[in-house]
Amino acid sequence: MRIGIMLRHMGQHPGGVLVYTRGLLAKMLALESEHEFVLMYRDPAFLGTYGDRERVREIVLAAPSVLLWDQVAVPRAARREGIDVLFNTKYSIPLRTASRTVFVCHGLDWFVAPEWSRWFDRLSHRFLIPRYARKSDLIIAVSETTRRQVIEYLDVEEARVTTIYHGVDEMFRREVGAGEIAGVRRRYGLPEHFYLYSGQIYPPKNFGRLMRAFEQLGPDNELSLVVAGGHTWLSEEEVALVDRLELGGRVLRLGWVEREDLPAIYAAAEALVMPSLYESFGLPLLEAMCVGCPVVTSNRAGMTEIVGRSGLLVDPEDVDSIAEGMRRIVEDKDLRCELVARGEERAKEFSWADCARQTLRVLEALDASW
Repeated sequence: MRIGIMLRHMGQHPGGVLVYTRGLLAKMLALESEHEFVLMYRDPAFLGTYGDRERVREIVLAAPSVLLWDQVAVPRAARREGIDVLFNTKYSIPLRTASRTVFVCHGLDWFVAPEWSRWFDRLSHRFLIPRYARKSDLIIAVSETTRRQVIEYLDVEEARVTTIYHGVDEMFRREVGAGEIAGVRRRYGLPEHFYLYSGQIYPPKNFGRLMRAFEQLGPDNELSLVVAGGHTWLSEEEVALVDRLELGGRVLRLGWVEREDLPAIYAAAEALVMPSLYESFGLPLLEAMCVGCPVVTSNRAGMTEIVGRSGLLVDPEDVDSIAEGMRRIVEDKDLRCELVARGEERAKEFSWADCARQTLRVLEALDASW
């Protein structure tokens, strides 16, 4: 079988989709099989990323726009390369192709709450995503929450949607030494005691209520908030609360940090606080649990599915509930120890090796059924 993998998003911000793509490919391309993989890039800078692997061919497809890359360049290349199954680790597929097609759905927040998206994104999502869903032979959902929403919002029959969970990078499973933590503290200017927020900042992340909850804890509790991430949109007013609430001296915004530094940052934090209104999966939650950093997160959607009893769950629409969760996680030492232990056990259930094997299995089954 020849598997074509669409990778035009390789140059995007270093958030969850890119982490997923890299984690999955590293393991799937290493699996023993006779399949051939054709990796399709839009940016020639990524040629050679996986070129040393056996049975891997990398090609660059030129196109003046994303839509033309998806709908013209990719199907032409698929026909030329003899692709049996086209697989996209993000959202799109060609609407006209003889190849079987599979894409990964990382969440449907723009259907759950369209107001969280920019207007031109809403048009694109409403027009294109349902068409991709109807055309696709299979949709991989990153959680049961996402699978149910694909069925509900995109009107896809259950047989064409399967759940395959994320993995977690092995670097989060190793022990983080005191020297490494000290080095990261110096490099980023981390405070002695801090809560951590990790990821993008946009409406479903609930950054504004997190700021108001942090304000409630008061300036005398000797705790800061470190924000590791960026790529902000539609959240300017929420971010502005840092200054409006006079929290600037207690909130440290790092932007996107080197991924290799994240284990030590998690290990240094008092807790990861992620009171999102919506998460399909919530990869930082899994990473934090792996390291032994307790998590405070929301009592809904993918957060409860992934974290469950391994984290402290709060009502994301109630500032008082978020603040109380943040207070309890540092004051109740027994609770903290219990959550750390549960989190480490829960994190053992997720691996990129399992994700890769399950993904390749469904691609093989799809090709065999043709």
